[in-house]
Amino acid sequence: MQIPIVNRSKHPLPAYATAQSAGMDLRANIEQPLTLAPLQRCLVPTGLYIALPPGYEAQVRPRSGLALKHGLTVLNAPGTIDADYRGEIRVILVNLSDTPFTIEDGERIAQLVVARHEQAQWQPAETLDETERGAGGFGHTGKQ
Repeated sequence: MQIPIVNRSKHPLPAYATAQSAGMDLRANIEQPLTLAPLQRCLVPTGLYIALPPGYEAQVRPRSGLALKHGLTVLNAPGTIDADYRGEIRVILVNLSDTPFTIEDGERIAQLVVARHEQAQWQPAETLDETERGAGGFGHTGKQ
């Protein structure tokens, strides 16, 4: 799949790290290091602009290493980039740790996954079909 991309950053285009990777790393495109205090959030620019085809979205997801080692995550994970959005891709990061974390220019801060999606059309109904689960919600299957 070919996706038009404008790179106004100082960094290479996102790329898949392995042949089976689902996501490509997004890099911070900042003029100076940015320190996030515990529980602080910020919007980090990437310098990238894309034009997705209709029927596709790009999902901005956390990087597992940053989450595990430093408590840094994408606040609205996954963030959705719609096919008609043409602005800069920016990442909402939050520091969930008890230690300040400094983001450096060019640091890999999130992953971008391109995914196909459908648009639903509602079909009003008075009742829904019965299932084994029914209305069972969070934790309805127990611990085992």
